[in-house]
Amino acid sequence: MSETPAEMAEPSFRSDVTVELVKHTAGDSDVLWAARVSTAGEQSLEELSKDPDRSKGLINFLMRDRHGSPFEHNSMTFFISAPIFVFREFMRHRAGWSYNEESGRYRRLEPVFYIPDAERKLVQEGRPGKYVFVEGTQAQQELTGRVMADSYRQAYEAYVEMLDAGVAREVARSVLPVGMYSSMYATCNARSLMHFLGLRTQHEQAKVPSFPQREIEMVGEKMEQHWAKLMPLTYAAFNANGRIAP
Repeated sequence: MSETPAEMAEPSFRSDVTVELVKHTAGDSDVLWAARVSTAGEQSLEELSKDPDRSKGLINFLMRDRHGSPFEHNSMTFFISAPIFVFREFMRHRAGWSYNEESGRYRRLEPVFYIPDAERKLVQEGRPGKYVFVEGTQAQQELTGRVMADSYRQAYEAYVEMLDAGVAREVARSVLPVGMYSSMYATCNARSLMHFLGLRTQHEQAKVPSFPQREIEMVGEKMEQHWAKLMPLTYAAFNANGRIAP
């Protein structure tokens, strides 16, 4: 039975993102195992871990000289909840990534929308390719919150009205904005994640500066925290060598 307008959920608003590590097969030993087969043949994990300094040195050498394939023999799957516009930037990263996003064709989408908090810089100054973001005024912050909330409510009411009239979900969803939250599973390996982080985060150790949109950077920062715990030697080498993916 179709949901009636009286039962329509009230829109809710968020300014954060969710990143959860769902499963993984990722560790520094995966890098060592893949790299040493070139010169030593098959070795056990016990043999690989006998000399920690040598292991650290090998990983740093691979990172420094950009021998990238040993960093691909691992896997991390993340559950991510973020605004749709974040996912559209995310999916420009294709090599070494797999995605499955919730479908607006097969389920009724929940009214959860993005409104930036007071820490989000609102004003862009400068020309394309050479601009900075600066703090907005309180009036600009209030305007942004009010206008976005009003627009979201209107769009979701139109969506529900069409659903109640029997319009297919895949058609009705067309009125929904990119500030709506979606969710997905994203699977990658360490090499593809390093490439992502090099482009989608700002960091003082980066040799090549990057200027990502803040919302996708928030996702990147949370993914980086998980990865740093799984592969500490690889993570340290990534930072020490300018955060450039091998």
